[in-house]
Amino acid sequence: MPDTEILVTMPRRGVVTTFFDEERVRRLESIGRVHWNKTGRQLTPDELCRAIRGIDICITGWDSPCLDEAVMACADRLRLLAHTGGSVNGYVSDALYRRGVRVVSGNRVFAESVAEGTVAYMLAALRRIPHYSTGLANGRWPQTFSNRGLLERSVGIVGYGTIAQYLVEMLAPFRCRVQVYSRHIEPAELQRTGMTRADLPALFAGCDIVSLHTGLTAATRHLITEPLLRSMKPGALLVNTARGAIVDEAALCRVLADRPDLTAVLDVYEQEPLPADHPLCGLPNVLLMPHQAGPTIDRRPAVADSLLDDIEAFLSGSALRCEISRRYAAVMTAR
Repeated sequence: MPDTEILVTMPRRGVVTTFFDEERVRRLESIGRVHWNKTGRQLTPDELCRAIRGIDICITGWDSPCLDEAVMACADRLRLLAHTGGSVNGYVSDALYRRGVRVVSGNRVFAESVAEGTVAYMLAALRRIPHYSTGLANGRWPQTFSNRGLLERSVGIVGYGTIAQYLVEMLAPFRCRVQVYSRHIEPAELQRTGMTRADLPALFAGCDIVSLHTGLTAATRHLITEPLLRSMKPGALLVNTARGAIVDEAALCRVLADRPDLTAVLDVYEQEPLPADHPLCGLPNVLLMPHQAGPTIDRRPAVADSLLDDIEAFLSGSALRCEISRRYAAVMTAR
């Protein structure tokens, strides 16, 4: 609609170009008049207050200011917020939802890519791909092999949000037996997927692989305790692509040092970037990744496509596929 005013808060260089290439810029600009952030940096809250007057649709990204009460007091026409990140917690506010502003994000596209990354991490750790590849590159042909597979493993999933739902679908061809810890999963979903519900002690003690997918909130900080980690069965694998602080990281270091039979793949940490002298860096039974589970760079245009689809659907009065409700936003990981 030509009279639709659209604000993109992200600076028009760098990260924003990985989402909006020339094709998607043209598509966005065909929807309405686009106001780009030409400062070369993120807007300050005061700048956002000034820029958002008269705006119908606001597009935000990582490190954008929160649309809090002060900003919403200036948002006299705002009807839709489209966030290029996954979680909107820390970018939206009660004031925004009270005004009836709809919210969409790249959460579903992000989630599918993170689930793919989780499967890749499981396979890399079980098959010891980094170990054998590094050894061979240094001229060492192994005399014995200790690689394992994902087929028919028991997998415990902590949290059952969008990422976990995609992960369960991706594990199906491997014929994994899946247990889930979640307070929100419906019996019908358990029946549909063939999963079983488990509490945390049973899940950690009984599964070959434990994969973490809960959001980080006050209730889930250090949810994974030292007793849970020590209870893991011999040869078990822990994968964390959620948030570092869900695990008691100091306890994890102690357990991994004491239990060389255990393996961990960590994509997230309590402090990021991970300090070079962190105890995790010296452990042979941990695979460390720099918060790269997803979305992979090539999926960022797909995030833009999903948001553009929903912007067009919103303007035509159609259903939104990537909407984030107020209730869902509250349980997402805060930035």
